[in-house]
Amino acid sequence: MVSTSRAWLFPGQGAQVVGMGKDLAAASPAARAVFDRANAVLGFDLAILCFAGPEDQLNRTDVSQPAILAMSLAVLEALRERGKLPAAQAAAGLSLGEYTALVAAGALTLEDGVRLVRRRGEFMQMACELEPSGMASILGLDRAQVEAACAAARAQGVVVAANLLGPGQIAISGAAAALAAACAKAKELGAKRAIPLRVAGAFHSPLMAPAADRLRAELDRTEIRAPRIPVVTNVGAAPVSDPAELRAALGRQITSPVLWEDSMRRLGATGFTSFLEIGPGRTLSGLAAKIVPGAATANVDSVAALEALQ
Repeated sequence: MVSTSRAWLFPGQGAQVVGMGKDLAAASPAARAVFDRANAVLGFDLAILCFAGPEDQLNRTDVSQPAILAMSLAVLEALRERGKLPAAQAAAGLSLGEYTALVAAGALTLEDGVRLVRRRGEFMQMACELEPSGMASILGLDRAQVEAACAAARAQGVVVAANLLGPGQIAISGAAAALAAACAKAKELGAKRAIPLRVAGAFHSPLMAPAADRLRAELDRTEIRAPRIPVVTNVGAAPVSDPAELRAALGRQITSPVLWEDSMRRLGATGFTSFLEIGPGRTLSGLAAKIVPGAATANVDSVAALEALQ
């Protein structure tokens, strides 16, 4: 049994906000260097989109993914530079954040991480354009009820549970008509809310299969090393250190549900009691506090938060 262990957590798409990283890049040469390296890979100024927008450009799937990865790694390097990066025994990231976790754990280079998530975003956007689709957050139902709502709507198309974030907090994903029908059924079953999400399409559903095929080809060309600490994968909700297993998990992740609640429960059950969210937002630290009894949580997404970290 692991005793009083810490996990680093890395946010996923949707955490982006105009202005993120600006104070860190100004205060930390190490953070600035992360943005400079990302810019060099991408061939455009990702940093200025993070720091100043415009918002519609930052929110594009193929921009927000490398932006969140770079921002999160900039925070990580600023913490390390100041001697404030606490050691961790595992890492996990939500969807896109799994790539950040792999860079942080040494399984991917920063450059390969940026390149992969840029391509991942492009492939996902292409898949979204093949059929009208989307996602919605269902609040207040358990997994069986959400599955019942999806099953009732499948005569109208693909719709599945996509992000199992925490108790009573599940996102569904699918074709537009089926998604609307599933939301209506969820309300009939007692959902507190069914909230359409501002995403380009049906992420983590079978509708992303065309993107998965292209992404696997990119992954096959990319070196993945054994991470310094295990990375808890979204598809298996278990810590993985084998490079081949990590590559396969990334290939499956884009069409598979994100088992975030299961991942946090697995960490809690094996003695992880401390969680540090590194990157924009506080969603993951909030979920960890709800899921893992007695969890100590913190998040760092700014110079002020970095300086306040104990």
